[in-house]
Amino acid sequence: MDITIKINGFEVTAPRGTTILQAARMAHIDIPTLCYMKEINEIGACRLCVVEAKEGPRPAKLVAACVYPISNGMEVVTNSPKVIAARKTNLELLLSNHNRSCLSCVRSGRCELQTLCREYGVENEGRFDGVKTPSEIDYSAVHLVRDNSKCILCRRCVAVCEKHQDVAVIGANERGFKTNIGSAFDMGLGETSCVACGQCINVCPTGALHEKESIDDVLAAIADPTKYVVVQTAPAVRAALGECFGLPIGTNVEGKMVAALRRLGFDRVFDTDFSADLTIMEEANEFIERVQNGGKLPLITSCSPGWIKYCEHYFPEMIDNLSSCKSPQQMLGAVIKTYFAETMGIDPKNIVSVSVMPCTAKKFEIGRDDQNAAGVADVDYALTTRELGRMIEKVGIRFLDLPDEEYDSPLGEDTGAAVIFGATGGVMEAALRTAVETLTGKELESVDFHEVRGLAGIKEATYNVNGMDVNVAVASGLKNAHDLLMRVQNGEANYHFIEIMACPGGCINGGGQPQQPASVRNFEDIRAKRAKVLYDQDAAMPLRKSHENPAIQKLYAEYFGKPGSHKAHEYLHTTYVKRSINHN
Repeated sequence: MDITIKINGFEVTAPRGTTILQAARMAHIDIPTLCYMKEINEIGACRLCVVEAKEGPRPAKLVAACVYPISNGMEVVTNSPKVIAARKTNLELLLSNHNRSCLSCVRSGRCELQTLCREYGVENEGRFDGVKTPSEIDYSAVHLVRDNSKCILCRRCVAVCEKHQDVAVIGANERGFKTNIGSAFDMGLGETSCVACGQCINVCPTGALHEKESIDDVLAAIADPTKYVVVQTAPAVRAALGECFGLPIGTNVEGKMVAALRRLGFDRVFDTDFSADLTIMEEANEFIERVQNGGKLPLITSCSPGWIKYCEHYFPEMIDNLSSCKSPQQMLGAVIKTYFAETMGIDPKNIVSVSVMPCTAKKFEIGRDDQNAAGVADVDYALTTRELGRMIEKVGIRFLDLPDEEYDSPLGEDTGAAVIFGATGGVMEAALRTAVETLTGKELESVDFHEVRGLAGIKEATYNVNGMDVNVAVASGLKNAHDLLMRVQNGEANYHFIEIMACPGGCINGGGQPQQPASVRNFEDIRAKRAKVLYDQDAAMPLRKSHENPAIQKLYAEYFGKPGSHKAHEYLHTTYVKRSINHN
């Protein structure tokens, strides 16, 4: 049943249960928020969304628009002097307990609190200034820094960690003035079973959470004449990097990104898509071997390091189900320091291997055991998409004016199957393209497996291959992964192959991607726009199956022999460990 109300004098009709915030959006009116995150943190705590609402004969009152439902005949005013004064007061109160070192803050210019303070005329020195809550910076995690002096207690990070990621290693400690966000018993985040997914950073409105930066280390390596510095970029980076420079969400900036990396001084610019194709060759072979030889099923993908760490903590009994394949990042790192180093006559100890990833868990992954094919780390530094954006700005490159350039060969050649790795379902579809043709010996009439596409948290499909029904499933977001694996363990579902990505929507929504304010995240489908970049690129490519990549074929012919060979296992595969659980 629809309800009609008036907002700022204009009639708006919306379904019963709609909040004032949602109804205002339908009327093209923005109401500011800080704590609100659609479907995961609807608590009305920050009071930035207050409006005047009048119902029937009663006088108008201030209510939180994000949680207050509309009622028939309601009259709402979103911009009265009383509303504006209340919002300004709330901002002054938040700022009174806030570390205002904005000039050096990683979020300066992109901070939601800073933006609102500027819009409402809040001064840097306020009337409520006084004693500040004591806080310490937590550096204990390898991927993230928590600075509670910049925290506004919005609890968005807490909500996403619990409701989307099923990890719940952070929460509100203490009470009253001493309230702070942290882990149980004041443990450092690095001491908990945090999986390093970075989704908490993505939703933080201020600089309280940010990735551990490696920008200066990478620039120092580039400046060192004794080092040969190589960079690789993941498929999802090209779909989001443009947002750092004001381009619309869903803009493919692959060519400008490659040009920028060359101008930063990297000796070679390679594409992680190359090793995504390599991953498919190894993973499809592993799947076929398990099916034909009675191996452990379901086989579960190993591309997402956040998912791998989650499995090690929370489903250690399923470690044997994990593909032993390294992630594409680590595979390319291994190839760079073995095959490429030997081809170029470079000592791998003098190669600095850098990756640009949409993922903060990659910072954890590069330090894992058994990730050193050449006796040194496969990858030395993992930068996030955001870090690359800041790095380009720092050295004064005019990104938007750059020409489009192509990756270096041979480790920059790829297929459409590799490009779609960045979206949930992409690894599964890429693997199916190769596995089905390998098993049947016939060319696919269509390489599009639409059943595993889309942003649903869990997707299932069955394909008949050579007379055998192959059951597959795809999950993104660790809460969905948990629910899917519980069905497997309880005997409620029977799959042969499962793809799991830690972040909802896959790498396009990784914890290292450009942050968008709540006003965008709550009302625009960011994941769909970024995913479209990858599927459009796949559809336009001449080669769309990993086993058709000529550079991959050459790599096997000259170096690895065949997928699953002893040498391939030595360099391209890895092991896992069972970990304990420490959380709230």
